[in-house]
Amino acid sequence: MRKIDQRVRIGRIVYLVLAIIFTLSVVTQIFLAGMSIFISPANWMKHMTFVHLFGFNIPVFMLVFAFIGALPHWAYWQVLGILISMFLMYFTANISANLPLLGAMHPVFGVLFFVMSYSMVSKVWKFTFDNKNNLKGKA
Repeated sequence: MRKIDQRVRIGRIVYLVLAIIFTLSVVTQIFLAGMSIFISPANWMKHMTFVHLFGFNIPVFMLVFAFIGALPHWAYWQVLGILISMFLMYFTANISANLPLLGAMHPVFGVLFFVMSYSMVSKVWKFTFDNKNNLKGKA
């Protein structure tokens, strides 16, 4: 087996770090939503503003580092799933005035969003640090 070069290794680790930051950001979003429901509605602005800091920015950088890290195709599909889920989150948040039932799906999609992002971290962690699978592209 050949050893992976430094560029690929760094790309994979940066991708993993971005995935962890993204997952923690999703948890923070859920916490901010809880604050606005159980503490004060004034916290909705924090919930609405925070998503703009990570929503589409981190996944775009993840695509770049997936390429640099020579990650398998599943990594690209995961990021695409995250981007589609982010669109659904924006859509359900903004459609609630016209279609309240669809707006009610927003927290459900938020929980699924967390599951997807955690799954991504888990899979990339195994791929990056499991030497047997690292070179084969399996996780």
